[in-house]
Amino acid sequence: MPMKKIPTTTHQQKQVHVVKGKPIFYEPNDLRQARMTLMDNLARFCPPKPIEGMVKLGVKWQFPLKNHEENEYKTTKPDLDNLMKLLQDCMTQLGFWEDDRYVVSLHTEKTYNELSGIYIQIEGDEDGLA
Repeated sequence: MPMKKIPTTTHQQKQVHVVKGKPIFYEPNDLRQARMTLMDNLARFCPPKPIEGMVKLGVKWQFPLKNHEENEYKTTKPDLDNLMKLLQDCMTQLGFWEDDRYVVSLHTEKTYNELSGIYIQIEGDEDGLA
């Protein structure tokens, strides 16, 4: 998914508000917007039916070059694991697979690249994964 601006708000930014002693969790506007951006972009690549069984997932987060070298690792926030949580939740919600518990292998990295975006490779049981 080529993207000029990659969402950097993460799932970790959910908020809690206490009402009558009970915690109410909610998504602030920037998290809601990040989720919508991911969902809109991912929807174009949604499989006709969810992948069944085990899934290997590879994800490259490629941020705009700015003052960095091509393929230089991005060591600043957001944390990679937090980026992945929101992405996998969106992919689950869109029906890429039944549940992200089936993701048994995950390779991901974040770098700077002229071709900024989020690049995803999925292998499922039907691809010979076993």
